[in-house]
Amino acid sequence: MIYLCRHGQTAFNQSGRLQGWMESDLTPLGIAQAKAMACLIDDLTRRDPAPPWRVVASPLRRARDTARIIADRLGVEVAFDDRLKEINVGNWSGLPRREVAAAHPALFASGDWPFSAPNGETYEDLMGRVSDWLSDLPTPPDRRMVVVSHGVTGRLIRGAFAQMSKADALMLDVPQDAIFRLENGRVERLDCEPVE
Repeated sequence: MIYLCRHGQTAFNQSGRLQGWMESDLTPLGIAQAKAMACLIDDLTRRDPAPPWRVVASPLRRARDTARIIADRLGVEVAFDDRLKEINVGNWSGLPRREVAAAHPALFASGDWPFSAPNGETYEDLMGRVSDWLSDLPTPPDRRMVVVSHGVTGRLIRGAFAQMSKADALMLDVPQDAIFRLENGRVERLDCEPVE
């Protein structure tokens, strides 16, 4: 079983900037969201404590910080995997999303925009990373992990796990106040307690 989380809100999320591989710190709301995810995951994993749960995260700071809050709550260490990083949005990194959307309205209307950034990653690049990561996971019941990743990457992880089409995967929501349980080819959303 996998509990998949997106990192908490960052300063770039708050200001509407594209992050990609750029670093941005969690906001106070982002820290509260990470704590709410930690609370929910702690409750869920206590019901099924053995063998031990692992926490694995993207090495980007926003995911690392979220993962550490969760791992501290669970009393475990965090491992990092580059394959869980957010999509590289190349030349669009750090730009306001609204400006990029205004310059490329057709791309944003199609939902394919993250894969069209100059010098960024394509859908095939990111799906290759995600699929490689999924193929390296242990088989159940040893697959007991909490994973902290990102918006676009999280969509593709869920899409690949549930064998969704590209179009369906790109339409998935990317909350920062919920987690997803991935088990037996199914994906289930679990909402955290609301935070302000």
